[in-house]
Amino acid sequence: MLLDLHTHSIKSDDGRAKVENYCKWIRKKELPLDGFVLTEHRQFDGESDYRHLEDEYDLLILKASEVETDFGHVLVFGVNEDLSASLDFSNIRLPIERVLAESDRCGAFAAPCHPGRKRVGLFSHYEERGAVDGVHTVETLNGGSIPGEDELSVEMAEQHGYLGFGGSDSHVVSRIGFCATEFPDQTITSVDGLVQALKGGAFQAVTLRGGQAGS
Repeated sequence: MLLDLHTHSIKSDDGRAKVENYCKWIRKKELPLDGFVLTEHRQFDGESDYRHLEDEYDLLILKASEVETDFGHVLVFGVNEDLSASLDFSNIRLPIERVLAESDRCGAFAAPCHPGRKRVGLFSHYEERGAVDGVHTVETLNGGSIPGEDELSVEMAEQHGYLGFGGSDSHVVSRIGFCATEFPDQTITSVDGLVQALKGGAFQAVTLRGGQAGS
């Protein structure tokens, strides 16, 4: 399967894309995506129901969260009631060790996104404060990166032995699918399945810029 693991809708304060318009764009442009994950900023949207869009457009639509920590932004997949009760998602200075530990305790999967970005990326903090225990996977390809950021993410991930995934970080419809994650020989049908696939480690980041997949 090919999933875009990092997207934002109008539910995010800076998002300008409606979820149905993402679906329409994927089909109109014949993007090879099997689905996407909505990672809204500083919240988990437990209310919206997109099953009718999944059926209409034959796409998997999952929900996660992008939280802000003292070591940059982190995507959290598999948010449940226990994790929501444990972490204040609106806190912009969450301790990253707590996010990683509580996510693991509650059966979720947490991984820093755009780690090569200044200020909000994990590796910009490594330079001054050292590496964080508990990090094992990072977003190495991000559709919103400027030149040099993804290159740094890939280089540092290799240096630290981290696995890498991809996501578009789209805030507007036309940017969905710029980067994504390929799960070879796997069928994912739920957020629990996604968490298990991420924990299994059998995936790779790909870029779809220009409509072609490549690592």
